[in-house]
Amino acid sequence: MSEAIDEAKVVEQVDKRLFIGGHRRDAAAGGTFKVEDPSTGSVLCEVADAGREDGFAALDAAVAAQSSWAATAPRERGEVLRRAYELMMLRQEELALLMTLEMGKPLPEARGEVGYAAEFFRWFAEEAVRISGGFSTSPDGKARFMVMRQPVGPCMLITPWNFPLAMGTRKIGPAVAAGCTMLVKPAQQTPLSMLALADVLREAGLPEGVLSVLPTTDPGGLTEPLLRDGRIRKVSFTGSTAVGRRLLEQSAEQVLRTSMELGGNAPFLVFDDADLDAAVEGAMQAKMRNIGEACTAANRIYVQSGVAEEFSARLSERMGALRLGRGTEDGVQVGPLIDAKAREKVQGLVDDAVQRGARVLVGGSAAEGPGYFYPPTVLAGVAQESRLSDTEIFGPVAPVIPFDTEEEALEAANATEYGLVSYLFTQDVTRAFRVAEALETGMVGLNQGIVSNPAAPFGGVKHSGLGREGGTVGIEEFLEIKYVGIGGLG
Repeated sequence: MSEAIDEAKVVEQVDKRLFIGGHRRDAAAGGTFKVEDPSTGSVLCEVADAGREDGFAALDAAVAAQSSWAATAPRERGEVLRRAYELMMLRQEELALLMTLEMGKPLPEARGEVGYAAEFFRWFAEEAVRISGGFSTSPDGKARFMVMRQPVGPCMLITPWNFPLAMGTRKIGPAVAAGCTMLVKPAQQTPLSMLALADVLREAGLPEGVLSVLPTTDPGGLTEPLLRDGRIRKVSFTGSTAVGRRLLEQSAEQVLRTSMELGGNAPFLVFDDADLDAAVEGAMQAKMRNIGEACTAANRIYVQSGVAEEFSARLSERMGALRLGRGTEDGVQVGPLIDAKAREKVQGLVDDAVQRGARVLVGGSAAEGPGYFYPPTVLAGVAQESRLSDTEIFGPVAPVIPFDTEEEALEAANATEYGLVSYLFTQDVTRAFRVAEALETGMVGLNQGIVSNPAAPFGGVKHSGLGREGGTVGIEEFLEIKYVGIGGLG
């Protein structure tokens, strides 16, 4: 009974209204939409549904605040982020429970995401005071070159449902550090975490007008007019490649700066000289982080023929032992998928692979009962032409595909339009460097199943996106370079 009361209290504490320019308000049209608990299918609450009028109110606030916020001392901007980091860690339990309720991930994993999300604020708090420029003499000695970096201006930040806090702080952190104002549109499925984060930032001292949060059921109707308006100067988006393409088209009209972290189709390569214990552990991390609902999830597991059978058996044992259930329950390791559509997609991909000859070693059928649960699944002998090979699964399904040679593995790994991350397990140092260089991805996990870190540049190549988030380069995405030529000195 106490658990239900705690859950209700956590949801009740979140202000469900829009956050525009530092103030709470109902949607101009008065609309709301339901937020669902994916573990039960029941409604958690309703939140305000932003429309076009609300979007322009938020943009007006961002534009009005931009010049004063850009002029704020870097140390002061950094201190806002530092205080926000401390507040997030202080409220880790309630933020984690809120995330579990609206997204489904188990509480231990949600706690981990709160810590990971907060680290972006701490990292960029330190980067705010390290924005640098340059000064040099022209080659002929007659002039001086001064280079400065200035905030790009008001930004549109669009975040996904799978990491509702971390994907927000990964964008908000550098925008705040750089001196940009911003409008944040969280995913319809998970608006509560971002609405709660808005209050954290306000309490941390973020000035009015710098941040607005706009949940909506009509993302295109909200964002497209804003992007075409001309006052937004940058778009940062995390989500599907299809939506990213549309945003790039809309951004082209006003020649906006863009950062796009799009879809993935991560290959996971295990060579016969790999430490199999480490490879299986890495596969569990790369596949099962966030219930498999991650753009970095291992999507295609290529295992050299000599160890494919043993690897598959070990992976099946580990996957089959995972406990499926509501993320708030003790001992649960795998929560529900985000909605019915996601579960139907995963089941369809599994059925297609089986029809093409794959063998189900564990799992393979959607769980019965309320909620959108799908059991951890391992498929052996998956044909390369299966839809699993070129479709982002976004679920707890591990397809194992055997290969014979290094050349064959690389050809298969790179045979995709995506290029976000790849994983490589081998104890041969020369092979490690050779294969890592040949993999066509923006990131490579070498003998490790997790690559995400606030201190490292995150991003992909090909259809997986543009730009990088995190690391020392993350703040550069929110800064323009201005060159000042100074004459009469030679």
